[in-house]
Amino acid sequence: MPEQESGPKAGQVSDAVKGNWVDRLAPAWSRPYLRLSRADRPIGTWLLLLPCWWSLFLAIAAGGDPRLSDLWIFAGCGAGAWLMRGAGCTWNDITDRNFDGMVERTRSRPIPSGQVSVKQAVAWMVAQALVAFAILLTFPPLAILLGVVSLAPVCIYPFAKRFTWWPQIFLGLAFNWGAILGWAAHAESLSWPPLVLYLAGIGWTLFYDTIYAHQDKEDDALIGVKSTARLFMERTPAWLARFLVATVALMGLVVIGALLPQASPLGLVLALMGPWAMGMHMFWQLRRYDDQDMDRLLMLFRSNRNAGLLPLPFFAAAFLV
Repeated sequence: MPEQESGPKAGQVSDAVKGNWVDRLAPAWSRPYLRLSRADRPIGTWLLLLPCWWSLFLAIAAGGDPRLSDLWIFAGCGAGAWLMRGAGCTWNDITDRNFDGMVERTRSRPIPSGQVSVKQAVAWMVAQALVAFAILLTFPPLAILLGVVSLAPVCIYPFAKRFTWWPQIFLGLAFNWGAILGWAAHAESLSWPPLVLYLAGIGWTLFYDTIYAHQDKEDDALIGVKSTARLFMERTPAWLARFLVATVALMGLVVIGALLPQASPLGLVLALMGPWAMGMHMFWQLRRYDDQDMDRLLMLFRSNRNAGLLPLPFFAAAFLV
């Protein structure tokens, strides 16, 4: 009989987007690999990609020199984010395969559920990384170097929850590297604004991944895995507020530092509306936070795609006016 489109026999992952394209349209043989890459859960790709685009748009606005090659950087960052998020998630599932089998939300993932072997997962991870590297080679030399260096935090992150209560910092180090790389790809140099933007992105990651981690805190406590959710517990709203303020303040500082030398007053005001809009969305999330409602936690986490998209039109307007 053909594989069913829903239910446990289809190999669906419990926290995947319902009715996602992998479960409905992908060939049956490819589904376990696409699930390893989280193709059925696209939010992670957005969270990896958006700092790249923030940085690219701000670098263009700072230099006042949009170029045709920026279209390729924009698209290349998108493809690279999809591939490297897939490779990183595959690596995460390889290293966490024993833990995942003990957690309700993750035991349906391809490795603990037996859909793929560890050797098959390693081969898939390498294939994704090689294609991403081929894309990276089309970027300027500094961006290529930064892309290679980014592998260090990616490799370390899955182990962080075993030795620190702050694994979300290591996730932030990995997921926001594009805040540096995107700037370097356009400007072919670095200055302090992309470095501060990197810190702003880490603040954002601490915000959204603390919300996400509250889904697993009971299972994590049983198996001895650490997280900011377990560390903060009932103090989480206060910490989320701190991360919100840090994210918005640092991104605002980046905008001023990047654009003040040459931007028009209108362009500067428009660009500063980007962090403000993102901060308003984060505040909306904070108001609706409820650590006892798992569906709401997942919804809030996924809504950070919209939060991260909000600065982009304002940054784009800054170099168009």
